[in-house]
Amino acid sequence: MKVGVIGASGYVGGELLRLLVSHPKAELKMIVSRQRAGEYVQRVHPSLKGFINTTFSPMDIEKVTSVCDFVFTSVPHGKSNEIVKDLYERGLKVVDLSADFRLKNPKDYVKWYGWEHPFPDLLTKSVYGIPEFHRADIQRARLVSCPGCMAVTSLLAIKPLIENSIIDTDHIVVDSKIGSSGAGSESNAGTHHAMRYGVIRPYKPAKHRHTGEIEQELGILAKHPIKVSMSPHAVNLVRGILVTNHLFFKRPIQELELWKMYRDSYNNEPFIRLIRDTKGFYKFPDPKFVVGSNFCDIGFDIDQDNQRIVALSASDNLMKGAAGSAIQNMNVMQGFNETDGLKLTPVTPV
Repeated sequence: MKVGVIGASGYVGGELLRLLVSHPKAELKMIVSRQRAGEYVQRVHPSLKGFINTTFSPMDIEKVTSVCDFVFTSVPHGKSNEIVKDLYERGLKVVDLSADFRLKNPKDYVKWYGWEHPFPDLLTKSVYGIPEFHRADIQRARLVSCPGCMAVTSLLAIKPLIENSIIDTDHIVVDSKIGSSGAGSESNAGTHHAMRYGVIRPYKPAKHRHTGEIEQELGILAKHPIKVSMSPHAVNLVRGILVTNHLFFKRPIQELELWKMYRDSYNNEPFIRLIRDTKGFYKFPDPKFVVGSNFCDIGFDIDQDNQRIVALSASDNLMKGAAGSAIQNMNVMQGFNETDGLKLTPVTPV
Protein backbone atom coordinates (compact mmCIF):
# COMPACT_ATOMS: atom_id res chain seq x y z
CA MET A 1 0.00 0.00 0.00
CA LYS A 2 1.34 3.41 -0.99
CA VAL A 3 1.33 5.78 1.97
CA GLY A 4 1.90 9.49 2.47
CA VAL A 5 2.51 11.50 5.65
CA ILE A 6 1.56 15.19 5.63
CA GLY A 7 3.14 17.14 8.48
CA ALA A 8 6.03 14.74 8.87
CA SER A 9 8.61 17.01 10.54
CA GLY A 10 7.07 17.12 14.05
CA TYR A 11 7.35 14.56 16.84
CA VAL A 12 4.21 12.67 15.80
CA GLY A 13 5.17 12.80 12.13
CA GLY A 14 8.59 11.40 12.97
CA GLU A 15 7.02 8.62 14.99
CA LEU A 16 4.74 7.74 12.08
CA LEU A 17 7.79 7.49 9.81
CA ARG A 18 9.58 5.28 12.36
CA LEU A 19 6.68 2.84 12.37
CA LEU A 20 6.00 2.92 8.63
CA VAL A 21 9.58 2.15 7.52
CA SER A 22 9.27 -1.32 9.04
CA HIS A 23 5.58 -1.92 8.36
CA PRO A 24 5.28 -5.11 6.26
CA LYS A 25 2.48 -3.79 4.02
CA ALA A 26 3.19 -0.07 3.68
CA GLU A 27 5.48 1.77 1.25
CA LEU A 28 6.28 5.41 1.99
CA LYS A 29 5.69 7.42 -1.19
CA MET A 30 5.45 11.02 0.07
CA ILE A 31 6.85 12.69 3.18
CA VAL A 32 5.45 16.21 3.29
CA SER A 33 6.55 19.20 5.34
CA ARG A 34 5.94 22.79 4.30
CA GLN A 35 8.54 24.13 6.74
CA ARG A 36 11.23 21.56 5.90
CA ALA A 37 10.64 21.01 2.17
CA GLY A 38 13.89 20.10 0.44
CA GLU A 39 15.73 19.07 3.62
CA TYR A 40 16.79 15.49 4.20
CA VAL A 41 14.50 13.64 6.59
CA GLN A 42 17.44 12.37 8.64
CA ARG A 43 18.48 15.96 9.41
CA VAL A 44 15.21 16.52 11.27
CA HIS A 45 14.78 12.93 12.51
CA PRO A 46 18.35 11.65 13.05
CA SER A 47 17.14 8.27 14.29
CA LEU A 48 15.90 7.51 10.76
CA LYS A 49 19.36 7.72 9.17
CA GLY A 50 19.84 4.59 7.09
CA PHE A 51 16.10 3.99 6.92
CA ILE A 52 14.96 6.98 4.85
CA ASN A 53 17.34 8.58 2.36
CA THR A 54 15.12 11.25 0.87
CA THR A 55 14.00 14.84 1.41
CA PHE A 56 10.73 16.30 2.65
CA SER A 57 8.36 17.20 -0.17
CA PRO A 58 6.42 20.46 -0.40
CA MET A 59 2.65 20.29 -0.04
CA ASP A 60 1.10 19.23 -3.36
CA ILE A 61 -2.36 17.67 -3.15
CA GLU A 62 -2.31 16.63 -6.80
CA LYS A 63 0.93 14.71 -6.36
CA VAL A 64 -0.18 13.15 -3.08
CA THR A 65 -3.35 11.93 -4.80
CA SER A 66 -1.43 10.53 -7.75
CA VAL A 67 1.13 8.49 -5.78
CA CYS A 68 -0.69 7.53 -2.54
CA ASP A 69 -3.58 5.26 -1.60
CA PHE A 70 -3.59 6.18 2.07
CA VAL A 71 -2.57 9.38 3.87
CA PHE A 72 -1.82 10.37 7.45
CA THR A 73 -2.33 14.06 8.23
CA SER A 74 -0.34 15.32 11.21
CA VAL A 75 -0.76 19.09 11.12
CA PRO A 76 -1.92 21.55 13.80
CA HIS A 77 -5.52 21.77 14.98
CA GLY A 78 -7.59 24.07 12.78
CA LYS A 79 -5.29 23.62 9.77
CA SER A 80 -6.03 20.00 8.96
CA ASN A 81 -9.68 20.23 7.94
CA GLU A 82 -9.18 21.69 4.45
CA ILE A 83 -6.40 19.22 3.61
CA VAL A 84 -8.48 16.29 4.85
CA LYS A 85 -11.52 17.46 2.88
CA ASP A 86 -9.50 17.62 -0.35
CA LEU A 87 -8.00 14.16 0.20
CA TYR A 88 -11.35 12.64 1.15
CA GLU A 89 -13.13 14.08 -1.88
CA ARG A 90 -10.39 12.66 -4.12
CA GLY A 91 -11.12 9.17 -2.84
CA LEU A 92 -8.14 8.57 -0.55
CA LYS A 93 -8.38 6.94 2.84
CA VAL A 94 -7.23 9.29 5.60
CA VAL A 95 -6.21 9.01 9.24
CA ASP A 96 -6.13 12.49 10.74
CA LEU A 97 -4.14 13.14 13.91
CA SER A 98 -5.44 16.64 14.61
CA ALA A 99 -8.58 17.40 16.61
CA ASP A 100 -10.45 18.67 13.54
CA PHE A 101 -12.71 15.64 13.13
CA ARG A 102 -12.89 14.15 16.63
CA LEU A 103 -16.07 15.82 17.85
CA LYS A 104 -19.41 14.89 16.31
CA ASN A 105 -21.40 17.99 17.28
CA PRO A 106 -20.22 21.08 15.35
CA LYS A 107 -21.22 23.26 18.32
CA ASP A 108 -18.59 21.47 20.42
CA TYR A 109 -15.86 23.06 18.30
CA VAL A 110 -17.06 26.47 19.37
CA LYS A 111 -17.15 25.35 23.02
CA TRP A 112 -13.79 23.53 23.19
CA TYR A 113 -11.71 25.12 20.40
CA GLY A 114 -13.24 28.55 19.90
CA TRP A 115 -13.97 28.25 16.17
CA GLU A 116 -16.83 27.13 13.96
CA HIS A 117 -16.18 23.96 11.98
CA PRO A 118 -16.07 24.77 8.26
CA PHE A 119 -17.16 21.29 7.13
CA PRO A 120 -19.76 20.00 9.60
CA ASP A 121 -21.08 17.44 7.09
CA LEU A 122 -17.71 15.71 7.11
CA LEU A 123 -17.94 15.18 10.88
CA THR A 124 -20.69 12.63 10.24
CA LYS A 125 -18.38 10.65 7.97
CA SER A 126 -15.44 10.59 10.38
CA VAL A 127 -15.01 7.73 12.86
CA TYR A 128 -13.39 8.35 16.25
CA GLY A 129 -10.25 6.26 16.08
CA ILE A 130 -10.14 3.98 19.13
CA PRO A 131 -10.42 0.41 17.79
CA GLU A 132 -11.27 -0.85 21.28
CA PHE A 133 -14.42 1.32 21.03
CA HIS A 134 -15.29 1.48 17.32
CA ARG A 135 -13.52 -1.35 15.49
CA ALA A 136 -16.43 -2.27 13.20
CA ASP A 137 -17.01 1.36 12.16
CA ILE A 138 -13.28 1.88 11.56
CA GLN A 139 -13.22 -1.16 9.25
CA ARG A 140 -15.78 0.54 6.98
CA ALA A 141 -14.41 4.09 7.23
CA ARG A 142 -12.50 6.25 4.74
CA LEU A 143 -11.80 8.93 7.35
CA VAL A 144 -10.67 8.15 10.89
CA SER A 145 -9.82 10.78 13.49
CA CYS A 146 -7.22 9.73 16.03
CA PRO A 147 -8.10 10.61 19.64
CA GLY A 148 -6.29 13.04 21.89
CA CYS A 149 -3.52 11.35 23.86
CA MET A 150 -4.93 12.03 27.32
CA ALA A 151 -8.44 11.26 26.12
CA VAL A 152 -7.64 7.78 24.82
CA THR A 153 -5.62 6.91 27.92
CA SER A 154 -8.47 7.91 30.20
CA LEU A 155 -11.24 6.40 28.07
CA LEU A 156 -9.68 2.96 28.00
CA ALA A 157 -9.51 2.87 31.80
CA ILE A 158 -13.12 3.97 32.27
CA LYS A 159 -14.81 1.96 29.49
CA PRO A 160 -15.49 -1.28 31.45
CA LEU A 161 -17.04 0.68 34.32
CA ILE A 162 -19.47 2.45 31.99
CA GLU A 163 -20.31 -0.80 30.20
CA ASN A 164 -21.30 -2.36 33.51
CA SER A 165 -23.22 0.71 34.80
CA ILE A 166 -21.56 0.68 38.22
CA ILE A 167 -20.39 4.30 38.56
CA ASP A 168 -21.95 7.71 39.12
CA THR A 169 -21.66 9.28 35.67
CA ASP A 170 -22.19 12.82 36.96
CA HIS A 171 -18.97 12.79 38.99
CA ILE A 172 -15.98 11.53 37.01
CA VAL A 173 -12.61 13.09 37.83
CA VAL A 174 -9.68 12.67 35.44
CA ASP A 175 -6.21 13.67 36.70
CA SER A 176 -3.56 13.45 33.98
CA LYS A 177 0.23 13.81 33.94
CA ILE A 178 1.98 14.14 30.58
CA GLY A 179 5.55 14.42 29.31
CA SER A 180 7.04 17.32 27.37
CA SER A 181 6.69 15.74 23.90
CA GLY A 182 2.94 16.25 24.29
CA ALA A 183 3.55 19.97 23.70
CA GLY A 184 4.95 19.30 20.22
CA SER A 185 8.27 20.15 18.62
CA GLU A 186 7.79 23.94 18.47
CA SER A 187 9.25 25.58 21.58
CA ASN A 188 7.91 28.47 23.64
CA ALA A 189 8.75 30.18 26.92
CA GLY A 190 7.25 27.35 28.95
CA THR A 191 8.70 24.40 27.04
CA HIS A 192 12.42 25.10 26.71
CA HIS A 193 14.65 23.05 29.01
CA ALA A 194 15.28 25.56 31.80
CA MET A 195 11.56 26.09 32.37
CA ARG A 196 10.32 22.57 31.57
CA TYR A 197 12.81 20.47 33.54
CA GLY A 198 11.84 19.43 37.07
CA VAL A 199 8.25 20.66 36.90
CA ILE A 200 4.86 19.36 37.97
CA ARG A 201 2.90 22.14 36.32
CA PRO A 202 -0.91 22.27 36.18
CA TYR A 203 -2.24 23.69 32.95
CA LYS A 204 -5.86 24.13 31.92
CA PRO A 205 -7.02 22.65 35.26
CA ALA A 206 -10.59 23.23 34.08
CA LYS A 207 -12.13 22.99 30.59
CA HIS A 208 -9.25 21.23 28.87
CA ARG A 209 -10.33 20.41 25.33
CA HIS A 210 -9.80 16.65 25.70
CA THR A 211 -12.69 16.75 28.19
CA GLY A 212 -15.07 17.09 25.24
CA GLU A 213 -13.80 13.87 23.67
CA ILE A 214 -14.10 11.93 26.91
CA GLU A 215 -17.63 13.15 27.54
CA GLN A 216 -18.64 12.40 23.96
CA GLU A 217 -17.32 8.83 23.89
CA LEU A 218 -18.49 7.84 27.37
CA GLY A 219 -21.87 9.38 26.60
CA ILE A 220 -22.19 7.25 23.45
CA LEU A 221 -21.27 4.17 25.48
CA ALA A 222 -23.68 4.99 28.31
CA LYS A 223 -26.44 6.23 25.97
CA HIS A 224 -26.89 9.39 28.03
CA PRO A 225 -24.89 12.59 28.73
CA ILE A 226 -21.91 12.26 31.04
CA LYS A 227 -20.02 14.88 33.04
CA VAL A 228 -16.23 14.76 33.31
CA SER A 229 -13.89 16.97 35.34
CA MET A 230 -10.37 16.84 33.89
CA SER A 231 -7.13 18.45 35.08
CA PRO A 232 -3.81 17.85 33.26
CA HIS A 233 -0.29 18.45 34.55
CA ALA A 234 3.02 18.78 32.71
CA VAL A 235 5.63 16.58 34.41
CA ASN A 236 9.34 15.88 34.12
CA LEU A 237 9.17 13.21 31.40
CA VAL A 238 9.82 13.32 27.67
CA ARG A 239 7.31 10.63 26.71
CA GLY A 240 4.45 9.16 28.68
CA ILE A 241 1.07 9.74 30.28
CA LEU A 242 -0.32 8.57 33.60
CA VAL A 243 -4.02 9.16 34.16
CA THR A 244 -5.62 8.71 37.59
CA ASN A 245 -9.37 8.43 37.11
CA HIS A 246 -11.54 8.86 40.21
CA LEU A 247 -14.94 7.17 39.90
CA PHE A 248 -17.62 6.61 42.51
CA PHE A 249 -19.59 3.37 42.51
CA LYS A 250 -23.34 3.19 42.93
CA ARG A 251 -23.34 -0.16 44.76
CA PRO A 252 -20.82 -2.16 46.75
CA ILE A 253 -18.21 -3.86 44.59
CA GLN A 254 -15.39 -6.29 45.28
CA GLU A 255 -12.01 -6.72 43.62
CA LEU A 256 -12.78 -10.01 41.85
CA GLU A 257 -15.91 -8.56 40.26
CA LEU A 258 -13.95 -5.56 39.02
CA TRP A 259 -11.22 -7.81 37.63
CA LYS A 260 -13.85 -9.74 35.68
CA MET A 261 -15.25 -6.54 34.15
CA TYR A 262 -11.83 -5.49 32.89
CA ARG A 263 -10.97 -8.95 31.61
CA ASP A 264 -14.29 -9.28 29.80
CA SER A 265 -13.76 -5.90 28.11
CA TYR A 266 -10.15 -6.44 27.08
CA ASN A 267 -9.55 -10.18 26.95
CA ASN A 268 -8.83 -10.17 23.19
CA GLU A 269 -7.34 -6.70 22.84
CA PRO A 270 -3.70 -6.87 21.67
CA PHE A 271 -2.65 -3.50 23.10
CA ILE A 272 -4.30 -3.52 26.53
CA ARG A 273 -2.37 -4.91 29.50
CA LEU A 274 -3.94 -5.22 32.94
CA ILE A 275 -1.42 -4.32 35.65
CA ARG A 276 -2.00 -4.98 39.33
CA ASP A 277 0.67 -6.80 41.30
CA THR A 278 0.75 -7.45 45.02
CA LYS A 279 4.56 -7.48 45.25
CA GLY A 280 7.48 -5.33 44.19
CA PHE A 281 7.69 -1.67 43.23
CA TYR A 282 5.63 -1.86 40.06
CA LYS A 283 2.17 -2.67 41.39
CA PHE A 284 0.23 -0.33 39.12
CA PRO A 285 0.53 1.15 35.59
CA ASP A 286 3.60 3.32 35.07
CA PRO A 287 4.37 5.22 31.84
CA LYS A 288 8.05 4.27 32.20
CA PHE A 289 7.17 0.76 31.05
CA VAL A 290 5.18 1.57 27.93
CA VAL A 291 7.64 3.97 26.23
CA GLY A 292 8.08 3.17 22.53
CA SER A 293 5.11 0.79 22.46
CA ASN A 294 1.43 0.92 21.53
CA PHE A 295 0.31 -0.52 24.87
CA CYS A 296 -2.08 1.10 27.29
CA ASP A 297 -1.53 -0.39 30.74
CA ILE A 298 -4.57 -0.33 33.01
CA GLY A 299 -4.99 -1.07 36.72
CA PHE A 300 -7.20 -0.12 39.63
CA ASP A 301 -7.63 0.08 43.36
CA ILE A 302 -10.79 0.31 45.46
CA ASP A 303 -11.42 2.83 48.22
CA GLN A 304 -14.32 1.16 50.04
CA ASP A 305 -14.59 3.87 52.70
CA ASN A 306 -15.43 6.49 50.08
CA GLN A 307 -17.10 4.26 47.46
CA ARG A 308 -14.35 5.16 45.01
CA ILE A 309 -12.62 3.26 42.24
CA VAL A 310 -9.18 4.60 41.31
CA ALA A 311 -8.69 3.50 37.70
CA LEU A 312 -5.11 4.07 36.52
CA SER A 313 -3.88 4.04 32.94
CA ALA A 314 -0.50 4.63 31.33
CA SER A 315 0.50 5.12 27.69
CA ASP A 316 3.19 6.63 25.49
CA ASN A 317 1.61 9.87 24.22
CA LEU A 318 3.45 9.59 20.89
CA MET A 319 2.37 5.96 20.40
CA LYS A 320 -1.02 4.84 21.73
CA GLY A 321 -1.68 8.55 22.15
CA ALA A 322 -0.89 9.38 18.50
CA ALA A 323 1.19 7.54 15.87
CA GLY A 324 0.68 4.03 17.25
CA SER A 325 -3.09 4.48 17.28
CA ALA A 326 -2.88 5.87 13.74
CA ILE A 327 -1.07 2.76 12.47
CA GLN A 328 -3.48 0.52 14.41
CA ASN A 329 -6.39 2.33 12.72
CA MET A 330 -4.78 1.95 9.30
CA ASN A 331 -4.41 -1.78 9.89
CA VAL A 332 -8.09 -2.09 10.82
CA MET A 333 -9.23 0.03 7.84
CA GLN A 334 -7.16 -2.03 5.40
CA GLY A 335 -7.96 -5.45 6.84
CA PHE A 336 -4.34 -6.06 7.85
CA ASN A 337 -3.33 -7.84 11.04
CA GLU A 338 -4.02 -5.22 13.71
CA THR A 339 -0.54 -5.60 15.19
CA ASP A 340 1.36 -5.16 11.89
CA GLY A 341 4.17 -2.66 12.38
CA LEU A 342 3.36 -2.43 16.10
CA LYS A 343 4.82 -5.60 17.58
CA LEU A 344 7.24 -3.58 19.65
CA THR A 345 8.23 -4.18 23.25
CA PRO A 346 8.51 -1.05 25.40
CA VAL A 347 12.02 0.35 25.89
CA THR A 348 13.43 0.17 29.42
CA PRO A 349 15.15 1.70 31.17
CA VAL A 350 14.51 5.19 29.82
